[in-house]
Amino acid sequence: MPKLYFEDFKPGLFGEFGPRLITREEIVAFAAEFDPQPMHLDEDAARETLLHGLAASGWHTCGVMMRMLCDGFLLDSSSMGANAVDEVRWMKPVRPGDTLTLRFTVLETRASRSRPDIGFVTVLIEMINQTGTAVMTLKNALMFGTRTGAKS
Repeated sequence: MPKLYFEDFKPGLFGEFGPRLITREEIVAFAAEFDPQPMHLDEDAARETLLHGLAASGWHTCGVMMRMLCDGFLLDSSSMGANAVDEVRWMKPVRPGDTLTLRFTVLETRASRSRPDIGFVTVLIEMINQTGTAVMTLKNALMFGTRTGAKS
């Protein structure tokens, strides 16, 4: 039985999760499988790109974010996923040796008008490195089951 339902989310900081160390090996492994661009695979080639060095794919950072959300609370919630992502921004490169922390802030909540068993939680997710710099942000609305819906 989930511990967190739609009703448990209120505007404001919900939590921070992590940290997670990002290694060169995982950057290269992810890139080799899913995003084989030079800036994600090879230090020498990466120095010649706009990133000026080896960096994780933005999609790798999104995958790490998802894992941190699941481990942090989603797997213990009534999460029903999301039907879209409104905005993803990759602001700074994620380098080998970076340590990332996820900050999860609830921006607003809204009960579904057509389905009383669902609520929408609009969030800002920030991936923060060890210097306190946001390397990625994501905004979207997540869907959670309601306590009343769980009892039906």
